[in-house]
Amino acid sequence: MRLIRAGLTPYEEGLAMQRRLTAARSAGQAPDTLLLLEHPPTITLGAHADPANVLLPLEELAARGVAVVPTDRGGDVTYHAPGQLVGYPILKLSQHGGDIGRYMRNIEQVIIDTLADYGIAGERVPGLTGVWVDGGRAKVCAIGVKLSAAGVTSHGFALNVCPDLAGFGMIVPCGIADRAVTSLEALLGAAPPMAEVEARLLAHFAEIFGLTFERAEA
Repeated sequence: MRLIRAGLTPYEEGLAMQRRLTAARSAGQAPDTLLLLEHPPTITLGAHADPANVLLPLEELAARGVAVVPTDRGGDVTYHAPGQLVGYPILKLSQHGGDIGRYMRNIEQVIIDTLADYGIAGERVPGLTGVWVDGGRAKVCAIGVKLSAAGVTSHGFALNVCPDLAGFGMIVPCGIADRAVTSLEALLGAAPPMAEVEARLLAHFAEIFGLTFERAEA
């Protein structure tokens, strides 16, 4: 599987990269790929987003330097910022079990296993997507995916390592008003190095999906 590290990338640019990779994978012109990156402050609106879950006027968000971008993943409103480890797996699902529900549970398990490396008990909450802590009272990783007509996945996960959590106050995250958002930094008292978290996550991703990574340029 190809691994592409794109660094800090504007959301719309990352979305264009996903679409190019998805088209190439669908046409059999590229291998499965995991795109890893971070985004500048961005509110994204999923396919089923309620605009009321964006709590500030667009003018104020623009003044704060926060982009607002409609996107084609599932789910509601999310927030991205530096300090999140964002991963977009571009996979031919038929080669990974062929079941979108199982695929999403596998992504959750990658995050749960990564958290366990830091002594954090990650959890699933019935009826909700993502990875949670503290008895399901706080989300540490958001997950939202899309499956193309050719059966290729895009979008993926956003693990909060050390983002400014105040940014989540600008939205109702994923449309869920009664649960908090947290990060590894908040849970541990200090943020582990992003490169270390990435290395641990990649090891668990490779194990759960039964693959090896090959580095490629963006």
